[in-house]
Amino acid sequence: MPDLTFKGGIHPLQSIHHGKDLTSGRVTRTLPPPAQVILPMASFIGAPAKPIVKRGDTVKMGQLVAEAGGFVSAPIHAPVSGKVAAVENRPHSNGKTSLSVVIDNDFADTPWEEIRPYPPVEDMEPQEILAAIQKAGIVGMGGATFPTHVKLSPPPGTKIDTVILNGAECEPYLTADHRLMLEEPGLVVQGLKAVMRALSVSQGVIGVEVNKRDAIESLRSVIGGEKSIRVASLKVKYPQGGEKQLIYAITRRVVPSGGLPAAVGVAVVNVATAAAIARMLQTGMPVTQRIVTVTGPAVRTPGNLWVRLGTPFSACIEACGGLTGGELKVISGGPMMGLAEATLEVPVMAGTSGILVVPQEKEIASSGRCIRCGRCVEGCPMRLLPTTIEQAARRGDYETCRRLHVMDCLECGSCAYQCPAHVPLLQGLRLGKAAVGKLIREEKAKEGK
Repeated sequence: MPDLTFKGGIHPLQSIHHGKDLTSGRVTRTLPPPAQVILPMASFIGAPAKPIVKRGDTVKMGQLVAEAGGFVSAPIHAPVSGKVAAVENRPHSNGKTSLSVVIDNDFADTPWEEIRPYPPVEDMEPQEILAAIQKAGIVGMGGATFPTHVKLSPPPGTKIDTVILNGAECEPYLTADHRLMLEEPGLVVQGLKAVMRALSVSQGVIGVEVNKRDAIESLRSVIGGEKSIRVASLKVKYPQGGEKQLIYAITRRVVPSGGLPAAVGVAVVNVATAAAIARMLQTGMPVTQRIVTVTGPAVRTPGNLWVRLGTPFSACIEACGGLTGGELKVISGGPMMGLAEATLEVPVMAGTSGILVVPQEKEIASSGRCIRCGRCVEGCPMRLLPTTIEQAARRGDYETCRRLHVMDCLECGSCAYQCPAHVPLLQGLRLGKAAVGKLIREEKAKEGK
């Protein structure tokens, strides 16, 4: 059977194996917890969490320190035991600041008394599994950080028949999911079974790009002869891990414009999220740590680390030998969709899949004019017209942006990567999305009146 894929897409950094060779063969090491952890209340998509602790309070590992700010939100738990040092604004990886709970670690890892394992998944009702996921504050760990209980709560009348685990990890340099699938395939499969039971679904698929052949074999060895679960091998292409691209590659179903995966009967969950669900059900402990790839040509000893949430980037980089020196750029995530950081004191959060450090470009190519080559259209995985939308956004014609489906843009950067004229296509698309999003919210508000 040929490797599955989608239309469009690109192959960034193919000449250096997408940068993954730096860490794909490195076994995950456990980073000792830092002396202080920083927990931003805005650690996910949705309403920020609300602190329920104050300066001077003693907390235990796994204890609730912030409650969800709404349905599309999540609670936050202490990844260490110790004393609350502050509840104040601290730097966030999005370039802004966020109200954060800061905890001084007592290095005892005293567990919260309310932490208890759950019954075996097969003995739990779907709503019990969903409630456990919501209580634990599990969010998407592939980078999107959407609250998982919301994703697993499809609209009334919607029937989900397939769960897809996203193990594509198509972003260059990152190998955290690869190592997880290779080192803990049982947790990944158990997490998939938990999600399938939560949705009363009998078909599960794990999609993995073929540059992770060892992970594919590792997962298949765990699955064995089970008929309801399979591993689908995917062609190596970016952004193969986009939800709509993954769904098309595996099922050939097309999510409609403006629609969600549930519209075609599919739920997509990242492999790290699935493993976190399985670990939580087995131990009762909320997510307190994750695998982070610390990599790039400016990192002395790139590697994969098990890191407590709230650990500063500086500690992760130091554990990998530090930096080579010179003018460097630090990116949270990968080179295509990651965000450049102004400080190394931003903390690891549930969606921090990687810390990438590269030499700062000495000269930034100046932006030219579109030469109508069509490469942006050819590479766009959503089959949009990036250059036309960008031009409309620059002149403030947001109705044209809307008509050309700017809200379907993944912000994957494929168009900008392909552009020989260095037109800032991604920035223009983001501008258009923000403006059209505001128009839509205003229209809904008027309808509500």
